[in-house]
Amino acid sequence: MAAAVTTFVISALLIVAAGTLLTHCADLIAERTGLGRLLIGTVLLAAATSLPELTVDIAAVRAGWTDLAVGDLIGSSLMNLLILAILDLPVVSRGLMLSRLAAGHALSGNVSAALTILMGLCLVTRPVSAAGEVLGVSYGICLIVAGYVLGVRLVYHDQRASPALAEKMLTEKRHGGLAKPIAGFVLAAGVIVLAGPYLSHAAADIAELSGLGKTFVGTTLVAFSTSLPELVTSITAVRMGAYDLAIGNVFGSNSFNMTLLLPLDMVHPGPLLQAVSANHVITCQATVLATMVVVLGQLYQVKKRRLLIEPDAVVVIVILVGSLWLLYHLGAGG
Repeated sequence: MAAAVTTFVISALLIVAAGTLLTHCADLIAERTGLGRLLIGTVLLAAATSLPELTVDIAAVRAGWTDLAVGDLIGSSLMNLLILAILDLPVVSRGLMLSRLAAGHALSGNVSAALTILMGLCLVTRPVSAAGEVLGVSYGICLIVAGYVLGVRLVYHDQRASPALAEKMLTEKRHGGLAKPIAGFVLAAGVIVLAGPYLSHAAADIAELSGLGKTFVGTTLVAFSTSLPELVTSITAVRMGAYDLAIGNVFGSNSFNMTLLLPLDMVHPGPLLQAVSANHVITCQATVLATMVVVLGQLYQVKKRRLLIEPDAVVVIVILVGSLWLLYHLGAGG
């Protein structure tokens, strides 16, 4: 157990360090190209900070730990929402995160919720969603990927159509070369790719030795660790006052996580959906519910600033804790 825990901690720290560098490089690329933090946070940065999930879960599937991999993907989305809630829990952001001023992200939030709902539907309709394959990918997962492409297209055109956004993108553009940010991006990605398999093996060993089960450990321990880049990114963004970057990264990562089912299905022998526990639907429902709370917090305009904490952030935390309690007591994944 001690060796597994040590390997897990070292691998997680490497992923955190690499994820931090990856985020800073992506932000520099956004500024120097003039693409803006909204688009970069939702698409590029989200994909970059999801690299731990990709490397960890591919290694887990190849090792036969399918429930660990799928639990990590869905659990990471829930952990990402927890990051936003914790950062917004005290009113240090003065209502700027889960508030009307962030309502521009409601569209990307709904896209992530819709993709998670599709994932849940695929799990409960496996005789249909996994009945056939296209190039080794189940029908249901093909539908999820198609939904992601459509969702990104909607977000892109919605942001481009905003005059305020176009003006903001021009003012944020900075001069400078792209060679160093791109080189740092590639270096950080390489570290994540190398550290990911060690993290998954250590997590699986902990799951077996502790007797907690791979679904529960994947949804908690691995999911939290692979969400550490999002945590570091969000903390840095909030300290900079760049709430667009923090929220866009979380919603974008949650959407991108669902598309990672495609490479997992490709490396899995047989339909991936047929090999996982249906109890993952619990995490899907909790993620959708927490996302809707965040979106409602963005759209609701009446805020009583007498409160010491943000009520919507508290609700998100309660949803996460309740779903993990239910998942644990159901003995999910065994």
